[in-house]
Amino acid sequence: MNQSLPQEVLDQIELEHQHFEAAPQAFFEAWKRGVRIAGHEWFGDGTREGLQHAKSKWDLRPKLLMLNDALGILSSGQRMFLSAMVSFYNSREGGAMLKRCGFEGLSDLGGLDLERRKVIADLTLHYNGW
Repeated sequence: MNQSLPQEVLDQIELEHQHFEAAPQAFFEAWKRGVRIAGHEWFGDGTREGLQHAKSKWDLRPKLLMLNDALGILSSGQRMFLSAMVSFYNSREGGAMLKRCGFEGLSDLGGLDLERRKVIADLTLHYNGW
């Protein structure tokens, strides 16, 4: 017996396929927005030129040692945002950083301004592994 799937199911499959095909580039664009907000010095080679010429997320990896050293002197919002971004790159390291910031759950991201929230939301929506 050969039954075709309902059109709604086929449409949903196609939408998901399109989403996940576009996800790597959309993640990279959201990541670059986050780097611009947080400061290019924390990512990649630490230069504005490095940010401008980045071709992939790999070119803008977080500088983990530098970030960990600076965590105590950054504002609470900056700490939370940078730690959340790091958690996409390295969940163990980012999780430890978030814990140091007093992060207990997703509702703690409510302390971020709208621009930063949108970056974290877009990173979550388009994350496809580092």
